[in-house]
Amino acid sequence: MKLYSDKALSKILDKDIFHQISAVADGLGLECYVVGGYVRDIFLERSSDDIDVVVVGSGIDVATELKRRLGNRAHLSVFKNFGTAQVKIRGEKSETHDEIEVEFVGARRESYSHDSRKPIVEDGTLEDDQNRRDFTINAMAICLNKNRFGELVDPFNGIADLEDGIIATPLDPEITFNDDPLRMMRCVRFATQLNFRIEEETFMALQRMAERIRIISGERIEVELNKIMMSPHPSLGFEYLLRSGLLPLILPELAALDIVEKRDGRAHKNNFYHTLEVLENVCLHNASLWLRWGALLHDIGKTKSKRWEAGAGWTFHNHNNIGANMVPGIFRRLKLPMGTEMKYVQKLVDLHMRPQAIADSEVTDSAIRRLLNDAGDDIDDLMCLCEADITSKNEVKKKMFLENFRMVREKLADLKEKDYKRLLQPVIDGNEIMEMFHLKPSPEVGVLKKYLKDAVLDNQVENEREPLMQLLLSKAREMGLACPKAS
Repeated sequence: MKLYSDKALSKILDKDIFHQISAVADGLGLECYVVGGYVRDIFLERSSDDIDVVVVGSGIDVATELKRRLGNRAHLSVFKNFGTAQVKIRGEKSETHDEIEVEFVGARRESYSHDSRKPIVEDGTLEDDQNRRDFTINAMAICLNKNRFGELVDPFNGIADLEDGIIATPLDPEITFNDDPLRMMRCVRFATQLNFRIEEETFMALQRMAERIRIISGERIEVELNKIMMSPHPSLGFEYLLRSGLLPLILPELAALDIVEKRDGRAHKNNFYHTLEVLENVCLHNASLWLRWGALLHDIGKTKSKRWEAGAGWTFHNHNNIGANMVPGIFRRLKLPMGTEMKYVQKLVDLHMRPQAIADSEVTDSAIRRLLNDAGDDIDDLMCLCEADITSKNEVKKKMFLENFRMVREKLADLKEKDYKRLLQPVIDGNEIMEMFHLKPSPEVGVLKKYLKDAVLDNQVENEREPLMQLLLSKAREMGLACPKAS
């Protein structure tokens, strides 16, 4: 982190957009400040496109006048119900976009009722506005008025918390979290993204107020969870969620893995911390959001499948299939997308044991064909997850597993080079089977399709019309089906 004097801050803000806002605010006789994440990220030396401006007075008036000054370069959106306005300015590039977006709001103070996170809002001072901010590091403001341009206003010493790597609330954390329980998720999210620790009193308030998260919608929780998930080390966030008592309320299936049972001197591993290790391992490969979700949920079926078997010890038979069946319910509850993303995660959870089972025995062409057929275009992500799942502390055993996976990858690569989609789909399809045997969609058609599919996957015959037709006719006769066209 780098410290800046007011003079240095004025140089950092020496951009046309801030001078334009300054001129407008001075012209209207209003105090004006850039606040929140943009200020925080200046000191963290991070790029930020999130420009929020607080006006002691009407933010809409400042935004409207700024639009008038900039003319066609700017687009104004006004949200009167919220007392906010947004100005998009073309021709000025941000770090990641071809235009700059600035949000304007009037300084305000807020009060809350117990059963809602929607506040009663009144006009307020800058002090009121900073008091209502979620964390000290987000409560800093830099003045944009000409006579104080670049002056830092930091009543809660957010600079010190940035230096020390601490997440703390400006006021009593219990009141802060009670007023808006979503701030509890944001607390964990910021700690995870910035690799900060949560200040002790703030964390104790998280634990006391955890139940308040129940009034927050799944959509709001989803946003914060996904930001935690895409952090450099998401396991930090999930450990905070567990210790604070939030995880059992929002993802009880994951929290349930935090248990170790012992019987006859034999204990199974803690599957919650194993899961976090797997999640960290996939993140080493810059994994996508949904691959990370696959890693997080890959073992959720273990709680329901856990059994003690004499002679075998603790077993988790079929936990992959049980877990896959749990995925839709979790996605639905958290308002995660129920389309291709959910099906992708469900597939990874269902198949995550298959490559290991193949690697544990002789790596046959038939097993590889079936794996590639079932995983399809997601095979590389599945292999990434399976390799990440090797968390044994026994280096010899770990090396053996990885060597076996290397052999699986080599055979997969060979098959993919041969256009596996064409190789694995029988050239005789269901429509032709129905036409040939005068059948409508029925179980018989399914049996015949599966028979041909299995023959191709097991490499019993070449995927060519003549040998497949002979197999089809033989199976049809066995089933008592007449084939006029073949007679």
